[in-house]
Amino acid sequence: MHVDHEDRGFDALAEKTISAVQEFEPGALIYVVHRVEDAPLSRVFYELYAGPDARVQHESAEYFKRALVELEQYVESVRLEFPGCTKRKATLSQDW
Repeated sequence: MHVDHEDRGFDALAEKTISAVQEFEPGALIYVVHRVEDAPLSRVFYELYAGPDARVQHESAEYFKRALVELEQYVESVRLEFPGCTKRKATLSQDW
């Protein structure tokens, strides 16, 4: 993920979303974000869910939907990768 604008706004939104996921989604086993060492405006999210229902719960949560709308102002591009699947590129507005 490449962050196009002020990274502090993105990071604050990410932290707020991560806190909500940790509080309200017991099926979200891992939900973290990391900075990329040689790409200061890039971030990598790692998500692991207990199963498909937990992922659906996450994607349907109101705080997550609001975060996606707010992310649009910070994000230039998104690349989604699913373990065991071929790589898939997406934009927030297309796939989210």
